[in-house]
Amino acid sequence: MNCIFCKIVAGEIPCDKVYEDDKVVCFNDIAPQAPIHVLVVPKKHVANILELSDDKDMLNDISNGIKNVAKELGIDQSGFRTVINTGKDGGQTVDHLHFHILAGKVFGENFG
Repeated sequence: MNCIFCKIVAGEIPCDKVYEDDKVVCFNDIAPQAPIHVLVVPKKHVANILELSDDKDMLNDISNGIKNVAKELGIDQSGFRTVINTGKDGGQTVDHLHFHILAGKVFGENFG
């Protein structure tokens, strides 16, 4: 498989890790869109959110990763934005499910 996130999970490509457990790896985005921009990536390859029905525990594992990152970075009280891009038109550039945690600034209600 030629998936960049699978290679990061396998340790073949280095990353700036923020948190890791046996189910997810969380690392700083190489092209941040906010002062804090962390990707939460499940270690098991799943192309996108639509495939989660095949692994009912994965969403819980990802949620725990998000919670741990928020606590680690001290944004659990101030708040953050979580984004999931799905498919080409949704802005997904890597076909491996990942959640973006964005923080460090005040976000408006608009996404555009």
